[in-house]
Amino acid sequence: MAKANLVGSMSNRTVAQPDLVVSSTNNKRRIDSIDILRGIVMVIMALDHSRDYFHTSADPLDLQTTTTFLFFTRWITHFCAPVFVFLSGTSVYLQGLRKTKRTLQSFLIKRGLWLIFIETVVVSFAWTFNPHYNFIIFQVIWAIGISMVLLGLIIKLPYNFILAIGLVIVFAHNLLDFAEAAPGFKAGFWWDLFHHGFFAVYPITQNHFLVMLYPFAPWSGLMMLGYCSGVFFSSKYSFHQRKTILNRIGISLLAFFIALRFINVYGNPQPWSIQNNGWFTLLSFINVQKYPPSLLYMCITIGPAFLLLSFFERVKNAFTEKIRIYGRVPFFYYVLHLYLIHLISAVVYMAHGHTITEATTLGKGVPFYFLAANDGYSLLVVYIIWISVVIALYPLCRWFNDYKTTHREKWWLSYL
Repeated sequence: MAKANLVGSMSNRTVAQPDLVVSSTNNKRRIDSIDILRGIVMVIMALDHSRDYFHTSADPLDLQTTTTFLFFTRWITHFCAPVFVFLSGTSVYLQGLRKTKRTLQSFLIKRGLWLIFIETVVVSFAWTFNPHYNFIIFQVIWAIGISMVLLGLIIKLPYNFILAIGLVIVFAHNLLDFAEAAPGFKAGFWWDLFHHGFFAVYPITQNHFLVMLYPFAPWSGLMMLGYCSGVFFSSKYSFHQRKTILNRIGISLLAFFIALRFINVYGNPQPWSIQNNGWFTLLSFINVQKYPPSLLYMCITIGPAFLLLSFFERVKNAFTEKIRIYGRVPFFYYVLHLYLIHLISAVVYMAHGHTITEATTLGKGVPFYFLAANDGYSLLVVYIIWISVVIALYPLCRWFNDYKTTHREKWWLSYL
């Protein structure tokens, strides 16, 4: 199984993480602002997966071959995974307002292990449609699951201690880049799992492989910081205090990004460079690494997230009411949208004249059934499919949201 072939067929995938049940507070808008932001990035996330299955371009971030429209079609989806991980941590803090530390610890550990199971069994199949499970793919659901387990293990520690751990991980993990860039460096299984792995392939048996896309360490640090940021949504802060703090943190993170990125020494393994024109030089400047998420990647995505959380504090209209539904049931939506997009891809694949035998033959190291490397459509078609999928899933998401709201006594709903 060649790593290069995997990268060529499955690069730049973004998935979303599952929601946590957020506890009620006195100000309902606090929860709405989180759900609205989460819903927005959920909808954007589906664009990336539609592009994965229906567009011809292998790497939209390659400045030598991309276009501006294609670049931003991919780049905008950078916000999805970090915002979801961060808000997962925030939701944990809000749950802690109504649960004991012991209860919250037990829930986080069980929920984390459950998510790892779902990643292995349900999500890997959604990506591959391969009933033999030749490829188990560790993506963002796995990273969130293990991060929840780790947060559960330290949840009884003092708030400032958790904050310090999160800050050290997020701001210092890129120091490992220097070791990884050294001549002759070779990552092993545990190093890949911790920090380095991106399409790192390890055999489970002779014909079954584990594929790592999301090393967990930086994501765990980000979840811890999301947890610590939950305090701003508690009764300790007034509405105006919260808005001021959220705006200041957002602006500070963006200013920090610009300054550190300009220095071009630390915070992202790949430096930016002068391109053929000023516009593409700007694209190089904002083109930061997601796998694993660099410090600068997290700054440029979480900074705007703080600003949007402040903005949506008192915004209520038809758009936010609709988008909020996706944000309240993101895991439900996430699983359904993966299956729906891949199902449409399978129908289109067969309509092109391919056979079942072709569809279920793993060729050239590609771990996906019903996906032909030479099939593909324009970005216009990709956008039409994306919008159609999002609209088609809205009634189901609204139904499931209503069901969750009216059946709060069912404990198992907190795991979906």
